Amino acid sequence: MKKNGNLIVISGPSGVGKSTLVKRAMEVLPDLCFSVSCTTRSPRPGEEHGKAYYFLSHEEFAERVERGEFLEHAGVFANRYGTLKSEVINRIERGEEVILDIDVQGARQIRQAAENDPVIRNAAQFILIAPPDMPSLAGRLRNRNTESEEQLKLRIDAAANELKNYRLYDFIVVNDDLDKAADDLISVFKAIRLRTANIQEELFQ
Repeated sequence: MKKNGNLIVISGPSGVGKSTLVKRAMEVLPDLCFSVSCTTRSPRPGEEHGKAYYFLSHEEFAERVERGEFLEHAGVFANRYGTLKSEVINRIERGEEVILDIDVQGARQIRQAAENDPVIRNAAQFILIAPPDMPSLAGRLRNRNTESEEQLKLRIDAAANELKNYRLYDFIVVNDDLDKAADDLISVFKAIRLRTANIQEELFQ
């Protein structure tokens, strides 16, 4: 059976355990892979162009935005980040399972892109990783002891605003118990693979 791959958009506030859950899922489903994003920030030690990120100048990034080459893009502090359409569509058409780890703003841009692109529309599935409640998330962030109270409040406020957009997503995985949440996320990935929208050929003729 010839099938397209999937574009799996995953969002979740800082401290929710998203990276841990995705890592668990990738240990069980090793053919899942992350999309390589573009950024205008400088490479960190050990980062290679084309593996960690595509490192672009601010001018090149802006030119690509003007040409409509990005599926989604955003500014984060002094730098810009984005996902190239070519990076995603080529891999979907090869049948790959591509994960995008982006925020609500990026997820909304992909929803909009899907309205005009049938490949993205058929491939895109959206998963939100959520805490059981806001006090639990605030406790996790506070226990990290990495931020001031002012920074902590900003993160909690940002998380609350992000979680209010839960209906933008197709699935929600609540990370109350890590093992159960990992099992739930793996189940979602498996279900996404069984969608009829992926099938490229006519069956049972």
